[in-house]
Amino acid sequence: MSRPDLSFLDPFAPRPAQPPAQAPEGLAAELEMLRYSQAVAESAYERFEALFASVPLALMVVDEHDMVVQANSMAHRSFQPTERDRPLAALMPFVREQDAQRVRKAFAQAEVEGRAEAKEVVFTINDGARITGDLHIARIEAPQPSGPPQPQYLCAVIDQGPLLAERQALQERNAQLHASERRLETVINSALDAIICVDQHQRITVFNPTAAALFQCSASDALGSTLDRFLPDAAQALAFAQLATQALLGEMTALTASGRELAVEVSVSFERHAEGETTTVFARDLTGRKKAEAHRNELEAQLRESHKMQAVGTMAGGIAHDFNNILGAILGNVELAKADCAAGSPVLESLQEIDKAGRRARDLVRQILTFSRNEAPLRAAVSLAEVAHDTERLLRVTLPPAIALHMQLPASLPPVLADATQVEQALLNLCTNAVHAIGAERGSIHVEAATVQPDHRLEERLGLAPDTGYVALTVRDTGPGMDAATQERIFEPFFTTKPVGQGTGLGLAVVHGVMRTHEGAVDVHSSPGHGSRFTLYFPVAEGPAQPAAAQQQQQQAQATAAEGRKRHVMYVDDDQALVFLVQRLLRRRGYEVSGYTDPHEATAALRAAPQAYDLLVTDYNMPGFCGVDLVREARSIRPGLPVALASGYVTAEIEQAALAEGARALIHKPNDVEELCATVQRLVAGHDS
Repeated sequence: MSRPDLSFLDPFAPRPAQPPAQAPEGLAAELEMLRYSQAVAESAYERFEALFASVPLALMVVDEHDMVVQANSMAHRSFQPTERDRPLAALMPFVREQDAQRVRKAFAQAEVEGRAEAKEVVFTINDGARITGDLHIARIEAPQPSGPPQPQYLCAVIDQGPLLAERQALQERNAQLHASERRLETVINSALDAIICVDQHQRITVFNPTAAALFQCSASDALGSTLDRFLPDAAQALAFAQLATQALLGEMTALTASGRELAVEVSVSFERHAEGETTTVFARDLTGRKKAEAHRNELEAQLRESHKMQAVGTMAGGIAHDFNNILGAILGNVELAKADCAAGSPVLESLQEIDKAGRRARDLVRQILTFSRNEAPLRAAVSLAEVAHDTERLLRVTLPPAIALHMQLPASLPPVLADATQVEQALLNLCTNAVHAIGAERGSIHVEAATVQPDHRLEERLGLAPDTGYVALTVRDTGPGMDAATQERIFEPFFTTKPVGQGTGLGLAVVHGVMRTHEGAVDVHSSPGHGSRFTLYFPVAEGPAQPAAAQQQQQQAQATAAEGRKRHVMYVDDDQALVFLVQRLLRRRGYEVSGYTDPHEATAALRAAPQAYDLLVTDYNMPGFCGVDLVREARSIRPGLPVALASGYVTAEIEQAALAEGARALIHKPNDVEELCATVQRLVAGHDS
């Protein structure tokens, strides 16, 4: 602010005299001159008083002792707003202590130079009021009636409060703007999306760290480049700036600094300002989302496959009961008929063919039940290498000469927790499928095994237990391979690519069922022209391995027949043909048999003579009645009576319920005649002991 010129307020300042045009002569002229000078002085003093009183500044005249000689009304209103405030008798008492030294120096300067000023001096009026202003000081000479003139100081206080308040407001606003810029910079730098700002010439002005990581380019290298270097398709879409302030461009293909393509989701924001236009581009990496979507689709496909397998298993279990009854009657009657035929009889040959067909049908049903997980395997610690070599002996008998079989199974493999018979069946099915896939061409089949620890992704994809060791048994061939559509259906029951009459379509379905019951999994890799590779994952067993032959002998162990009185067996089944068959079979073995098709009649007979029976064998599924209920009723009538439950559809739930009610054995229909009789004998002999 420029210094105010206060010279016009000095009544004692010299003024240029304007004498009359003609100077009078003599005394009269001198008197006239005196009158004129007095009139000029009085006029100047009046002007000074008028200006001093009416100027919109706080003005005061201070003598050399800091006494206020004169003050205008503005000064009185500013320094003594109320009657209770201190009077304006001296200036320095109003000056804040921190500013007093500066004010004294200003007065000393005015004493020497005639003028001085002190900026932003705080004058304390009272406890609640103060004035912040610039103090301007001008030295004046006050004439005295006698003696030299006395020095005085004309002081003007220019209130800077509004300007200071505005300046403070501007400073605060600037601080807020700087803080906002820092916050915006922090948000941009920490954003999970790539943020790129471009000017009206599409040159990059902002390139945040996420963009640098996404496009594999440093910010210093990217700044100044055109947008089409990284987003060639988005650069064309900036024409939308004339139509909207924001636009979602959707999925696009971006380029890294090295030229690698990646999928991103892009949106843009347009802003117009005085300097031109700024476009902000937001790019989100879709790589993780696409991987997650692919993984989710894979899990959904596995879930659909699981539901489909469960539905097929339920259907298989539903038909097994009735079909097994039919097969049981066929096989049992064939066995009786064979016993009644003389050796060399033509009828015996026909009966043997019927027996073969019946056994094939029985094996087919067992494969269905194995696939549907209704037959729980008898798992033990077995040597996978021993099982594989046993299967090798069976394979080499029927292996075509043009196909080579290579077995690579280290002897140091740990034992696996498995059913040796089912493992052999799964391996045999895979190798047989490989032989059929190679066909008449020359090729090879490789069977390999190794101890593995699946990674998290493989565990999740195949449903394997985490942190569990597995032995991976791999069967790969040099056949034509499979396309993706075929691989999606290979585990479906009855799905086959073979001609009619050359396959049932149950081989791989059985493999799938075997691995599910063994708490393992089967993994498939194949492509057209590159063969197929099936990998079976078996959990490692904790105990030592048992020889496969010993396990089979243990599973097929039969008790010898006991000598003594004729034992009485009660057999209950809703199928009359099966009841008639069992009666004939067991009577030929020396048993007394009472057959019932109505469980209520059987219960009444047992209640009438509870001690007359040595064994109760009941079917599980009968119209309006459950075999478990009959087991419970029989145990309540005679607690010590041996009871066996027979069914062609034995699930884990049925087994648990039957054993909980006291059943001694579960008979899986249809059984061989010898197996059925051995089970009956074992239960009767156990009752005798």
